[in-house]
Amino acid sequence: MSDPGSASPLATESSSRPLGKRRAAREIALRMLYQRDLGRSNLPQIFASFDLGEFVADSGGRRRNPQAALEFAKILVQGTVDHLAEIDGSIEGQAENWRLERMPVVDRNVLRLAVYEMRYQKETPKLVVVDEAIELAKKYGSDQSGRFVNGLLDGLMKGKATDA
Repeated sequence: MSDPGSASPLATESSSRPLGKRRAAREIALRMLYQRDLGRSNLPQIFASFDLGEFVADSGGRRRNPQAALEFAKILVQGTVDHLAEIDGSIEGQAENWRLERMPVVDRNVLRLAVYEMRYQKETPKLVVVDEAIELAKKYGSDQSGRFVNGLLDGLMKGKATDA
């Protein structure tokens, strides 16, 4: 699992293709949720201190409209935090033998973000949300994160936990 100070969370992607606003927003949102989870910072502090220039530089300058991505990320983060108790309850209900606080921080926050987006950002198809969550987990988490996130979100989609 990645530490916020390690190279992994800030790793750049090898492709030279620009990435879309929503993908960038999800990456920014994950970083913000990670910071909140570990640092117990409040959202206004996290929003104010996020270095968009560093994020763009980390991606090799391949972000389309990074300011719009940042604004959407703030919506995702605020919504996730506003609904955290019910989101965490859904995740815990699906995660057999896994208490939320024992999950890796990256995995836990990828799941939170995906559950929020599946429930409250209805314009994004759930399968797209799941695919994006798996990619985030693979990029920022451990070797097992992609499979773990996939399995848990698949179970949530098959059940009633995300109003599927």
